[in-house]
Amino acid sequence: MNPTQPETAMPRALRGMAAVVLDTDGVITDSARLHAAAWKTAFDAYLRHHPPADPAQRRPFDVREDYLRYVDGKSRMDGAAAFLESRGLRLPAAEVQAVAGSKERLFTARLREHGVDAYPGTVRLLRALRSAGVPLAAASASRHARELLEHAGVLDLFDALVDGGEAARLHLPGKPDPALFLEAAGRLGVPASRTAVVEDALAGVEAGRRGGFGLVVGVDRARTPQTRAELLEHGADVVVRDLAELLTDSDCPKG
Repeated sequence: MNPTQPETAMPRALRGMAAVVLDTDGVITDSARLHAAAWKTAFDAYLRHHPPADPAQRRPFDVREDYLRYVDGKSRMDGAAAFLESRGLRLPAAEVQAVAGSKERLFTARLREHGVDAYPGTVRLLRALRSAGVPLAAASASRHARELLEHAGVLDLFDALVDGGEAARLHLPGKPDPALFLEAAGRLGVPASRTAVVEDALAGVEAGRRGGFGLVVGVDRARTPQTRAELLEHGADVVVRDLAELLTDSDCPKG
């Protein structure tokens, strides 16, 4: 690993960067769908038993819009509180914890039953960067990040991992605060200004921008004009639908 790595070893879109930090869910592993499904079951059950006063706020959790806007990229507690508050429910911490705990049990059961795969395009990019000697880190608010990477068979591609357990141990604030990404870059020994952050969550993209990272790559798995625009609005320099696009010779799409 060499932070002063010649730029010619980097894919064209990442030139000028000496290291890369990637989020896990939805970027490396196809696990965001499992998280979203678990959140939906937990939130919908709570809304049925504790309906908001406003009938318009009783609609079920949307696995695309609500997930991306309120919970994606955040810790379980922060995500649970944000969504419930969006429905007019400001709850005691113990009650929010109960909803988050329900989601955790559902997610764990689904992960162990169905497993999870890494996105092929991401694996291609990781292997190319690894071959070029580029330091790589995974950073995630999830306490399951190590398990997810192991399940997907890509843990050995990373030089550092900062997961939800580490974040709690170090008392790192959640996204959109950049602390998680800054910790990961620090473990690689590369300044944020020379490090690229790769994220699919709006909170994560915003964290990369706030942290002064040299490049923020947004991953738009939803592939809609709206989600692409939101990633750009939150601070992405480049938006791709799949990370294999960063390996092409052509410039990546920008805003």
